[in-house]
Amino acid sequence: MDDNVFVGLDIGTTKIACIISELDGNGELKIIGVGISPSEGLRKGVVVNIDKTVHSIKKAVEEAELMAGVDVDAVWVGIAGDHIRAINSKGVVATSGENNEITELDVVRAIDAAKAVSIPMDREILHVIPQEFLVDDQKGIKDPIGMCGVRLETQVHIITGAVTSAQNIYKSVDKAGLKVIDLVLQPLASSFAVLEKDEKELGVALIDMGGGTTDIAIYSEDSIRHTAVVGLGGEYVTKDIAIGIRTPIEKAEEIKRTFGCSFSPLVKADEYVSVPGVGGREQREVSKAVLASIIEPRVEEILSLALRELKRTDYADMLGAGVVLTGGGSLMDGIQELAERVFEMPIKLGVPTGFGGLTEAARSPVHATGVGLCMYGLSINKEKGPRKIGMDDSFKKIFDRMKSWIKEFF
Repeated sequence: MDDNVFVGLDIGTTKIACIISELDGNGELKIIGVGISPSEGLRKGVVVNIDKTVHSIKKAVEEAELMAGVDVDAVWVGIAGDHIRAINSKGVVATSGENNEITELDVVRAIDAAKAVSIPMDREILHVIPQEFLVDDQKGIKDPIGMCGVRLETQVHIITGAVTSAQNIYKSVDKAGLKVIDLVLQPLASSFAVLEKDEKELGVALIDMGGGTTDIAIYSEDSIRHTAVVGLGGEYVTKDIAIGIRTPIEKAEEIKRTFGCSFSPLVKADEYVSVPGVGGREQREVSKAVLASIIEPRVEEILSLALRELKRTDYADMLGAGVVLTGGGSLMDGIQELAERVFEMPIKLGVPTGFGGLTEAARSPVHATGVGLCMYGLSINKEKGPRKIGMDDSFKKIFDRMKSWIKEFF
């Protein structure tokens, strides 16, 4: 696969999406292939059946390959699930360069010092993201290399996930005949596709409403400040519809997408929907108002849990750009009106931008994570040059950590 080709694999609870992109002659990202297949084998973002997950991955990748006309061998993979935890940490070092000039090595040492936090044995560090640097108490520095100072401090955001969940994703992708370049937290990837720089600067909360989980990322002063995962998503709403109007799950999902509205004032009481019965029972007519009365409280509950997560941080009152909703769940009618009522701040629908090529196919909140993974891969390549991490190297990272635990205890 060409070094100018970036492939994002969004392994979600309800769908697996593969986005293939390439750099054109002007250095701009072009989407050349989009593949999507129903996800079977995941629950709340975590793999529960490897064979079904492998089958879904293969299907999505083959569809994207066919459209793009390229063979894929390595992918950037999204990870989510309510096992994700994040903390902010600080690290301080004395500078070692000549004339107290800060070098790249000093920055690495400071980040390593910040990483030296106690992490439970069953967890793996996914990301260490520097938020800002302080040079001799001078705050707000993004890149301290070349500056003079005797003391370098950094604040970092550390995101961790369960080792077993990461292993199962690696294993599924490997069995599908692909290599994992890296695992990327899904809301972090989505932010590359749907957030503008001025929103990140002013303060914004990204809420990615997926099928199994709702992922949250808070940005302020152009840095990620908080990430969290709420273990409820669109499936939760679908199940309630299925029970409430007594119809099969697949039909409930279809009805939700076609006729669902999460803000009851927008619904006309005299509009009806045909609902197939369960187990061959005859179909009935159900009013859209009844449908909205089932959907609204459930969606409100998910948004309220996201709001509670925002209020747990120091940034709840500093979100000048408000809230950006993305993911498949954000496509429901009335979601922006309901979110405005819950959050009491401006709401925007996050649609992926900043790319060319198959814009119609990929410009949907459903593909925020997939497109974002491609953009994340491009940004890493610009920083560190092309990298290919094979399955063996990925497992090596996890097993090295396991070996260090064994040495500690025996």
